[in-house]
Order: sequence, then C-alpha cells, then structure tokens
Amino acid sequence: MSMLGTQDLWIFISAGVALNIVPGQDFVFITHRSSNFGFRGGVLAALGVTTGTLVHILAAAFGLSALMIASPNTFILIKVMGGLYLLYMGLCMLLKNPTKAHNTLSSVGYFNHSTIFYQGFLTNALNPKVALFFIAFVPQFIVPDTPNVSLSFLFLGFIFSFNGLVWCLIVAWFSAHISTKLKHASLLTRWSNMAAGGLFTYFGVSLLMSSGH
Repeated sequence: MSMLGTQDLWIFISAGVALNIVPGQDFVFITHRSSNFGFRGGVLAALGVTTGTLVHILAAAFGLSALMIASPNTFILIKVMGGLYLLYMGLCMLLKNPTKAHNTLSSVGYFNHSTIFYQGFLTNALNPKVALFFIAFVPQFIVPDTPNVSLSFLFLGFIFSFNGLVWCLIVAWFSAHISTKLKHASLLTRWSNMAAGGLFTYFGVSLLMSSGH
C-alpha cells in the first residue's frame, strides 16, 4: 500500500540513511564547525546544510530544477558559483590561525551564528549536483500514476532531509565532544583545519571540473 503516492518507502528510507552517512562536504563542514565552535556551531551548520537541501527539494518538486538542468548556461553559472564558494571556504580553513580561533571563540565578531548557518546553506544551495541527485533518486519511489507528483516528491524529500538532519546533529555532537577533550592540542587542531580546507578545496575543484550535466 502506498503512502501519499509513494512506493517502497522503507527501501527509500534505508537507502537515504546509507547515503547520508557517507562522508562528503556536508560531513566535513559540520565536523569542522563543531570542532572549532562547539556543539552549538555544529547545530547551526547542520541547520544551514539542511535548509540548503530543502531548496533543492522544493525546486525539484515544482520543476525548477528540471528547468535549470535544461538550460546549460544556468547550470554552468550555478556550478561555477558553487565551485568558487567551496574553494573560498577551503582557503579560509587552510589559512586560519587555530590558536587565534580558540582564543576568540566567544567573541561576537568571530563566532557569528548567522555566518555559520549561511555558510552551510550556501555549500548545498549552490551545488547543482544536489539537484541532479534528487531528480534522479526520488522519482524511483513515486507511484507512476500518482495524481500529485509534487506532493509525493515533497513527502519523500522531507523524509530524506529529516533523516539527514538527525545524522548531521549526531556528527555535530560527536565532533564537539571529541574536540572539547582535545582543545589544548593546537597541533591537532591545525592539522584538522588543513585537512578540512584541503577537502573543501578538492570539492570546489571537482565541481568546477565536472562535465556539464
């Protein structure tokens, strides 16, 4: 029996959970922000990432993503913007002074809540590959003759996003917990920043170098 025009719901949930726990740029971003700004910073990063995902879900549900993919120029523009932003994030992480970061953790100027949220939001919202993923993955679990495809798409998209948010919060808590025990290990923090920065730089270059569609 289908629910809101969906099929194989438990397979969808299981596959979604498996996809969410595979480390990627969201995992790296949330881990880095949790390590530097504690659990609260990780929660804000997770909420930003999830909100960026919701943008793609809403766009795909109402056909906007399909229009974007059908327009090569629009797709390339968004891809370039996303790739450059990931590169910018990576360079910021590579050049950051970990000692200064921990010493100024409580300062309003450095620990800006809205900045962390919007960084997480932009890392996903400016990545057209996320739109491609939802367009390719979600329709497989929608009954072909369902009367309201958009509603079914939103239902599945919100389930995927909720499960992803739960996993992101677990990652945030674990990263913040570990970093608290190692907060005086400045060398480890430096290597953590370099690793995260290197990965984000790689993600940015990969996005920029990826072929059109």
